This record gives sequence, C-alpha cells and structure tokens, in this order.
Amino acid sequence: MTTARVGDPGNPPVAVVPFTDAVYPDCAAAPETPSGCLTVGGVRYPYEIGKLEVTVAQWVAFLNTVDPDGRDRLGLYDANESGETWPRYGQIEFAEDARRGRHYSLAHPEWADKPYGFADFLDAARFVNSLVNGRVLEKDTTTEGGFTYHSYTVRLSPRTERGMYDLDRPDTTRTEASGFVVPSQNEWVKAAYYDPSGGGTYSYWKYPTNAGVFGDGDATAPGATVLDPATGDVTNASTQPLASYHPSGGTAPTWCPGQVPPAECATVNPLGLDPATYATLYQGSLSTGGQALTTSPWGTFDQGGNAVEWTDTITPPPPARTSAASGGGCTAVCRTPRPTSCGPPRSGFSRRTTSSTGTPIRGWASGSG
Repeated sequence: MTTARVGDPGNPPVAVVPFTDAVYPDCAAAPETPSGCLTVGGVRYPYEIGKLEVTVAQWVAFLNTVDPDGRDRLGLYDANESGETWPRYGQIEFAEDARRGRHYSLAHPEWADKPYGFADFLDAARFVNSLVNGRVLEKDTTTEGGFTYHSYTVRLSPRTERGMYDLDRPDTTRTEASGFVVPSQNEWVKAAYYDPSGGGTYSYWKYPTNAGVFGDGDATAPGATVLDPATGDVTNASTQPLASYHPSGGTAPTWCPGQVPPAECATVNPLGLDPATYATLYQGSLSTGGQALTTSPWGTFDQGGNAVEWTDTITPPPPARTSAASGGGCTAVCRTPRPTSCGPPRSGFSRRTTSSTGTPIRGWASGSG
C-alpha cells in the first residue's frame, strides 16, 4: 500500500452547494437553496492517503486470506462480481473446488491493476481491519515531484471483525488513534482538492487533476482518458491534465477484457437489461490505476477516491463504547456496480459521504464530477 503525505494541518474548509459549479468561503456567503450547504475539506491533523485506489489483485489477496475455505461467511463476495455473470464488469471469479486459500482469482489478467469496484463501507472496514491486524513487513519513504510517499508491505491478517473498526457495533467508528482507516469525507476532499500553495478558488481546485475555474461549466475540465478497448490501459496519457470520468454529454471511457466476445460485453448483464438500456445505465470507467499521470495537489494519482489511508491522529476521538448514535455506515450504502436499489453507477468517479456518526460511506456520482 503506497500513501501520499497530506500536510498543512488546520487548513481552512470551503463551502459548497451540492450539484452547483461554485465554492464559497463559508455557508454564510452561499445562496440559500433546497440542497443546503456543506462545509468540507478542513482537517486539523496530518495524515496519509492512498496514492492509488485498492486494486483488484490486492482485493483477491484479501479474500483468499480472510476466506481461505471459500465459505464467504462474511458476505464479501457476490456472484455478480464474476466475469461469467457480468462479462464487462465482473472482476473476480470464485471456484468452490479450489485448494485452500485459492478460491478467488482474477476474472481476467487485465483486472489486476484496476480499482476494485464492488466494495461498500463494511467491506472496506474489513479490508482495513485485515491490514491493521496484519504485520507491516517493510515501510519505505520516497520523495517524488515534491510529494512524500510511504510504501507499506503488509502481511494481511484473517481477523476482520475487530481492529480499527469494531463490526459488532452497527454504528462503528474508528477505535484507534493510529493505523489504516477508511478516509472520511473531509480527509478525501482535502487530499483531492485542497491546494496548500493557494491555487484554485479559496485554495480549492475544481478538479482532482487541475485547478479549473468555478462557474465556467466544463471549459477548463481535464481531458477524459481514452482506454485500450481490450486492456483498459490509458492510451492518451501524454494529454494533460487528464482524468478518468464521464464527461457531461459524452460517453464514459470504457473497455472490455479482450478474452470476452464483444457481443457478450454489450448484452450479458445480471439484470437481463436490453442492450440499449444496459448501455445507458452502466457506464463504468475502471481504467488502470495511475495511468492518467496527473496528480492531485497532494500527489495522488486517483480520480475516484481512495479506499484506505494511514492516520496518526484522530479528531474528534472515538466515541465512548457506551454510545449508540442512530444511523451508521451500514444503513446508507451503494454497492457498486452491484445492482441494488441504490441505482447503477454512471461515472468513473466514486464519492464518499459521512453518516450522522461520522462513518465514511461510499457511492458513485454521475455527470462530469
């Protein structure tokens, strides 16, 4: 796991009105709308966030570690993740008769370095607990392009129900002051958009890959990645700034493993949708992580949000064990692109919000992001 160091503790937050092309210094300066106003991005402590998203190969290693017998008692795998069930988006195959610790495998080799696309908060929390309960074998620190990166080599643990998150509690939040965590909304927004040098508007970029100009629509939007149709590799990385996303009014970057007949990519899906509806509703852009080459203000190469970070300080501190706040990350989650009542993914960007208990949850956003 490689993380990018995020500094400038105590940075100012910025105010946003959801789904509008503007930022404000605070909510008092924002117009009143039915959508309300959110203050985001302020974090009082230094931390590290993933340079890249968690890959499918890393997730396969996690599944084989925590479920070596292939019984899936924790519900970490769904049949719709199979390439056979969903040729275009299925990333992981399950083999019941495989030997111990080998029940899960890549659906196709091309998925190895792509972001894992089927996790909700509980899945991510269990992945984090496996890291926290595991053993850090090595930690290397490097500096590149003015950014500080830490690379952790971790032997995963099969213990998933306690660690950074106590999953016996429906309203689980962080329980430790140091270690791997699922990022909060503010932590992710700061890493993706806050410019410590004062660039952008009120020190916030419009896009994770370039400062842009708020209020100009998509005039200063980064270019959209073009993907090799058989491998998902980015083919236009020399065009910068660049990001993997769904341009407004345009088509999403797309690909399908070369081993899959094109007709199956366009028609076979677990919902049995007709080809036209399927093509409209499901427009993922799971390109090879990091190949867009453009960094955020803190050196991440991730256009979609990072599933894991390392933190040394938690504020506010974890709630007392006796607290039982309503809500929680397990009650307001979109599994993506697993078909659920949450609706289909429409973009390569994933977004997180936080529940009433401060638990980060993950979903997908549509539009130009």
